[in-house]
Amino acid sequence: MVRLYANDLNIGYGERLIVKGLSAQIPDKKITTIIGPNGCGKSTLLKAITRILPHQSGEIILDGANIVKENTKILAKKMAILPQTPESSSGLTVGELVSYGRFPYQKGFGRLTKKDYEVIDWALEVTGTKDFKFRSVDALSGGQRQRVWIAMALAQETEMIFLDEPTTYLDMAHQLEVLELLQKLNIEQERTIVMVLHDLNQAARFADYIIALKNGEIVKAGNCEEVINHNVLKEVFHIDAEIGRDPRTDKPICITYNLLKGENENEETIYPAHADAAASY
Repeated sequence: MVRLYANDLNIGYGERLIVKGLSAQIPDKKITTIIGPNGCGKSTLLKAITRILPHQSGEIILDGANIVKENTKILAKKMAILPQTPESSSGLTVGELVSYGRFPYQKGFGRLTKKDYEVIDWALEVTGTKDFKFRSVDALSGGQRQRVWIAMALAQETEMIFLDEPTTYLDMAHQLEVLELLQKLNIEQERTIVMVLHDLNQAARFADYIIALKNGEIVKAGNCEEVINHNVLKEVFHIDAEIGRDPRTDKPICITYNLLKGENENEETIYPAHADAAASY
C-alpha cells in the first residue's frame, strides 16, 4: 500500500536544480532509507516531501491530496520530521521539549490537556527517556538527546516519521540504539519510517525499501537485494564493492571496496581506499 508518492519532482535553490524529474513512492508501514553520495539531493528530497522546502514543479501526494494545498495542522498530524541537527532553546527540560509535539492538537491559549500529558508520558516511556523528564536537554548525551527528539515526534502522534541522518555524531552503540528503536516503532506500532542514512550496511540491515540517488535522480529503488549490490553501488558511489551476507540478518553487506578511477565505467584502474564493514557514505 502506498499513501505517499511524488510525481516528476523538480527541487532546487534559485535556478540550480538539485532533484530533477524524480518520481518515487514511499511504502506504507515500512522502513525506507534514502542513500547516495554527498550533495546528491537526499536531504533536499526529504525536506520537500515534508513541505519544509518548496518544489519548483511536480507534485507530492499524501492520501490522495497535494501536500502543497494541505492545512498545516492537518499535515502535522500525519507526518513528523527530525532535521539533521535539531536544536532546541537552551534550558528546556526533556518534558518541555517533548510537549512541543502536541502543538498540532492545541487550541486557544495552547494549554496542555490531560490527554496531552498522557501522550507525552507515553512517548517518554516508549523511548526510554522517562527518567530524564525533568532534566535539561543540554545535559544529555548525544544518544539520549536523539531519543528525546524521537519522543517529541512520537508525541505528535503521526503515522509517518522522517529523519535526516539520525545517527550523525553518535558512536556505534548509540547509532544501533536509535535504529533499533525506530525498527521497534515500525514493527510494534506500524509507523512508516523514512530516513536518510550514510551507512550502507545500516541501510541494508534496517530498511525494507531503499532509494539510491545520484545527481538528484533515482538510480535504483527496491528492496535490499535489489539496491545493495555491486552494480548499483558502482553506479551510485563509483566504487568497486565486495558484497557478502550479514551472518545475523542474512542481508547484503558491503565487506570492503575500492575507488574506481575516472568517470568512464570501462576504466578498471583502481585506487585503494580505507574500507571497512561500516561502508559509511
